[in-house]
Amino acid sequence: MAQFGFENDIHSILKLDMPIINAPMARWQRKASSTNTSGLSPGKAANVSLSSSKTPNKTPGKNKKQTPSKMGGDRFIPIRNSKQMDVASFLLTKENEPVDTNKMAVTTENQKAWSMSLNGYNIEDAKILHLGGKPLNAPEGYQNNLKVLYSQATTPASVKKTRYISSAPDRILDAPELRNDFYLNLLDWSSRNVIAVALHNSVYLWDATQGDIILLMKLEREEDYICSLSWTKEGSYLAVGTSDCKVQLWDVEMQKRLRSMASHTSRVGSLSWNDHVLSRYSCFLVSDAKYKSYNFSGVVVGLARNISPSHSGSRSGHIHHHDVRVADHHIATISGHSQEVCGLKWSPDGRYLASGGNDNLVCVWPRVQEGSASNSSQVVRCWSEHQGAVKALAWCPWQTNILASGGGTSDRHIRIWNVNSGSCISSLDTQSQISSLVFAPNYKELVSGHGYAHNNVAIWKYPSLTKVSELNGHEDRVLSLILSPDCSTIATVAGDETIRLWNSFELDPVKKKAKERMAKSTSSVIHQSIR
Repeated sequence: MAQFGFENDIHSILKLDMPIINAPMARWQRKASSTNTSGLSPGKAANVSLSSSKTPNKTPGKNKKQTPSKMGGDRFIPIRNSKQMDVASFLLTKENEPVDTNKMAVTTENQKAWSMSLNGYNIEDAKILHLGGKPLNAPEGYQNNLKVLYSQATTPASVKKTRYISSAPDRILDAPELRNDFYLNLLDWSSRNVIAVALHNSVYLWDATQGDIILLMKLEREEDYICSLSWTKEGSYLAVGTSDCKVQLWDVEMQKRLRSMASHTSRVGSLSWNDHVLSRYSCFLVSDAKYKSYNFSGVVVGLARNISPSHSGSRSGHIHHHDVRVADHHIATISGHSQEVCGLKWSPDGRYLASGGNDNLVCVWPRVQEGSASNSSQVVRCWSEHQGAVKALAWCPWQTNILASGGGTSDRHIRIWNVNSGSCISSLDTQSQISSLVFAPNYKELVSGHGYAHNNVAIWKYPSLTKVSELNGHEDRVLSLILSPDCSTIATVAGDETIRLWNSFELDPVKKKAKERMAKSTSSVIHQSIR
């Protein structure tokens, strides 16, 4: 019997239909065991049999990459325990429940109270991002220690204060038959916003406000031409210098010639009025080589050159003072230039007269007092640093002791002078002939008109003389430039027979209103003092 029992055991082992007790655990059993272990508590997980651990890799120290499972193969199916299912069902039913506003308000108040007690402030007010409504204000007494590090405000040093300056002119006017002569002054702008321009032997007026054009006068002889123009301070009268050695005074409103003064054979190349308000008289200055007087009141005349070569004294550069209210109108004669006077400018306060000559000199003369009969006036300053003819002269309106001068083609320098000390404050090589200078008080800048080789207009910051902008467009040299009455626009005339208006100095609306209020208050004070 024992033999038959042993044979039965051998046959049952050979059939392999009995479980192998000591064999390693199957793969599906390991997965099921690990899943059940993850859902157990830590205490229960400790009782898991060590036999459920994974077998080591074939190559120790290297992790074998898992290949993606095939369709229909083994895949991970998470097993939810009863507690997770209960929580999920509770959340789903809570979303579908009606909202109880009273209960929500109580909950919000409780959360706010807890936040205040734990953090010292409401956590809802300290959100980093808030996607709805207006920005939340910081709670009272709240201080952000990182404000300095993360502030987005620009510092005053980094704020740009430059303004936009258009590179194109605001308006272009045709000026046919304009004489392309460096020594002539053929353009002027009155305080009543009227531009006078000389075209060959005629003078035209253009009303910048209305746009009307008027032919004021025309010389009788075709070979004669206009050399210079200058408005009075009030803008009612216009002085006209001609090539036939005459100076004419015109009443613009009546369009009537008031006076005509003849002289010798020298054209009248420059005119400038002395409108000093404290002056008891208006004097007339003549740059005259023959010492002949013009019977004319209130204008400064510079004779650019003597046409006749037989007159050797014509290049002496004398300047005469006249007062035509009296019979003997010749007051004084001043001299200082060895050649013709190219530019004459009175200072804004009427104290000094600046003269520039073809002898490269810049001279400053005092105003001749009424009743003086001196034949020579002592020069205040005389500078010889320029290497070319000095036609461009400009007095600074906010610093009456500052004079700017510009040299011709062989010099090309802008020089700033202090009349009180006699020193040259600054000098700048513009690399181009300088025909005109004017100060722009709205932005405290200096504007220069240039001939060869740039034929443009340059704007410089004063007193640093750093270039602010360039105005290009003229096809020939700029002969002269003037400033509008409100100091916002400059007009340039060039050899290309065009007049261009550049609106480069318009004030901001806020500054403009403040300036108007200041002007009104000043006028009211003056009116009250007169009364």
